[in-house]
Amino acid sequence: MDSNALDIELKLLLDAIYLKYHYDFRQYATVSLQRRLLLAAENFGCRTLSQLQDRLLHEPLLFPSLLDYLTVQVSEMFRDPSYYRVLRESVIPMLGTYPSLRLWVAGCSTGEEVYSLAILLREEGLLERTLIYATDINPGALQKAEAGVYPVDRIATFTQNHIASGARSSLSDYYTAAYGNAVFDRSLKKHVVFSDHSLATDSVFAEVQFLSCRNVLIYFDRELQERALGLFKDSLCRKGFLGLGARESLRFSQHETAFSVISRDDRIFQKG
Repeated sequence: MDSNALDIELKLLLDAIYLKYHYDFRQYATVSLQRRLLLAAENFGCRTLSQLQDRLLHEPLLFPSLLDYLTVQVSEMFRDPSYYRVLRESVIPMLGTYPSLRLWVAGCSTGEEVYSLAILLREEGLLERTLIYATDINPGALQKAEAGVYPVDRIATFTQNHIASGARSSLSDYYTAAYGNAVFDRSLKKHVVFSDHSLATDSVFAEVQFLSCRNVLIYFDRELQERALGLFKDSLCRKGFLGLGARESLRFSQHETAFSVISRDDRIFQKG
């Protein structure tokens, strides 16, 4: 297909999604978004993005399935264990000085990071005075996160990561295995509020001491990255902490000067 025609189709499709479903993907990174939408079109039996747009406008039940293509759901518990080790050694001691804690996991996907943080906080004796906001734009992902059920064949990787993060307990203390799945403890979830939130269109909703948004900004264009980082800065209290993904950074951002570096390798920052 003519690349110019494809660009036009993509713009019109994203405008249609925004106008009909109020999800704004217009400032997501174009190359990645285009690739995922072309794959979706093929799987939905559409020859072009224009045909996909036509179906979305007239078949609302198709949209939840499309969201799974538009939102990347790749995660694991204690992913990048050194990140959690730095949190444990350098951030948790300072968070422990607050009488109560609020954390925000932005773009929580299917919840692996949420449970990782809840377990870390329990191990460090802070969970009972903590509220974790877990947000995402994908309702299906949020349902999976709230359920806290993962295939048991993923637990070996989760366990290895947990140990490498400096675990003070066994991961098996926090789940029950049955019928091929591992169900995580309800006592972890009672400290979590799962909610819909879009970094593209929504505003700050709470002041938090720690905010983790990992491997989300890489799917945004520069303007939307700046918007999201501005939300994070405004949401964090003074001396609050920000954690980003391994390929994300504050470098060259207009918000860079608002933060100092706690760990450059693990992308952990502190607001001034």
